[in-house]
Amino acid sequence: MYVQHPAPNTGGIFDRLDAEWTALCADRAVQTAVTDWLVTDQLADAVAAVTDAMTDGVTDAVTDSRARALGLVQLLAALRTRDGHQSDALTDAVLRTVLRRAAGRDRSATLAARIVVQAMIPAAVRMTRGQVRASGGRSFDDIGHMTVAALFEVARSGRIHTRPGRPAANLALDTLRHLCRELAADREERGEDLAAAEDLADSAPGPAERADAQAVRATAAAAGLQPPGSVSESHAGRARLELLELVLDAMENGTLTSADGRAIAWHYSAAPVTDTTAAAHAGTTAGAWQRRRSRAVARLTASLQLRHAA
Repeated sequence: MYVQHPAPNTGGIFDRLDAEWTALCADRAVQTAVTDWLVTDQLADAVAAVTDAMTDGVTDAVTDSRARALGLVQLLAALRTRDGHQSDALTDAVLRTVLRRAAGRDRSATLAARIVVQAMIPAAVRMTRGQVRASGGRSFDDIGHMTVAALFEVARSGRIHTRPGRPAANLALDTLRHLCRELAADREERGEDLAAAEDLADSAPGPAERADAQAVRATAAAAGLQPPGSVSESHAGRARLELLELVLDAMENGTLTSADGRAIAWHYSAAPVTDTTAAAHAGTTAGAWQRRRSRAVARLTASLQLRHAA
C-alpha cells in the first residue's frame, strides 16, 4: 500500500496522520464501510475511472467484484493526482460526495472527514509553512495541529459541497481563513504587541486590527485576489482590505466564483490590472473579462443590498 507524503522530513502531526492512515487502511471494518459507501453513493465508477486514468488504463463497466475491491487506497488516489493537486471533474465529483457524507450526523461522517483531511495534506503542509513564516514564533508542528483542526472542522461544516467552483479550492480557502482567524485571535489573547500599542496614537491600528488585516491579506493571496505582477499587499489600505473581505465573503457563500472575485479585486486596486492583461491571464478576451467584472459587481452589490435590508 502506498501513502503519498507531501514532503520529506515533514515530521510531527503530518507523519502521525500518515501512520494513522496506514492503520485505517489495514482495518477490515473500515475497509468494508468505505467499500459500502462507494457502492451506496454510486462512486465506484468514478473512483475506478480516476485511478485508471492515472495509470493510463482503460475503464470498463465496474463489476460487482471490482467494486468490492475498491476501498481507502483507491479512494485517496481518486482524491489526489500524482502531484497532490485535485484537477479533474471526476475528482471534484468524488470529493463533493465525500464532503456531503462528512457533513452528516451518522457514524460515517467522522471517517469521511478524516479521508478529506488525508486527501488535503499537501495543501495543509503548504498552508502551515506559509503561516510559520508569517507568525515568526510558532513551530511548524504547532501551526500544523491548528491547520489540521481547521481543515477537519471545515470538512464537517457542510459549507463546501453545495458551493459552486472547485471543492478542493473552496476547502483550502475556508481552511486558510479559519486558520488565519485562529492565529490572529491567539496573538491577541497572548497580548503580543500590547505594550507597544499603548504608545500608539488612537488613529493607529491596534494589534487585533493588524492581525485581522494580515489574515485577510493571506487569505486573499491564497485565493488569487492579489493582482498579477504585484509583490504583495502588505501596505494595503483599509478600503482595499474591506473590498477583499467583501469579495472573500461573497466567494465563500457562492455569490461570486473565483474568477469573479479576481475580476473585481484585480481591477479595483492601487495598480489596476488592465482588461487586456487580465484576460490574457484568464485565457479569454478583454471584452469577456470586462463583462464578467460588470456582472460580478452587480451580483456583489445586490447581495450587499439584501444583507442590509435583512
